[in-house]
Amino acid sequence: MTKLTEADAEAAVRVLIEWAGDDPDREGLVDTPRRVARSYRELFSGYDADPRSYLERTFEEVGGYDELVVLRDIRVVSFCEHHMLPVIGVAHVGYLPTNRVVGISKLARVVHGFARRLQIQEKLTAEIADAIQDILRPHGVGVVIEAEHSCMTLRGVNTLGASLTTSRLLGVIRDDPRTREEFLSLTRKS
Repeated sequence: MTKLTEADAEAAVRVLIEWAGDDPDREGLVDTPRRVARSYRELFSGYDADPRSYLERTFEEVGGYDELVVLRDIRVVSFCEHHMLPVIGVAHVGYLPTNRVVGISKLARVVHGFARRLQIQEKLTAEIADAIQDILRPHGVGVVIEAEHSCMTLRGVNTLGASLTTSRLLGVIRDDPRTREEFLSLTRKS
């Protein structure tokens, strides 16, 4: 597949503006194709990196820590792959370490890396959990994402305020009822 240029993206935006019924040369729209192309470069930056690589640097000096590590309320900004409209919400990510931990900012980077692609929320949830499980090899992983889908709230059924919750639980976070409940309770709003 040939790599398209920013100029190609700008031309496509011009076509969409015209298709919508406006004039891309109008004063208020003349710079819009450039702005949209640049914003899409940022919004779809997940294609430029391997989010799994953020998990490769770990720390083994954990002072005997052997309890859940949970990072809550990681802002998720993604785009529905069916309508290319925003999906906005939060992710809660946790794992039960074996003998090493990862810097907490890396968990957020993994979420952002996978989210900054055209996605469905179910796949996004699974990709995050699977990456943490594959790279860190913890006793268990839990990922819960709660998000509002603009494709459902702004168009179609127009159901403002509806949100979708997805989860992926692996290892002891899935199989041990006490660990599962502890993880899920830590992800709930207080």
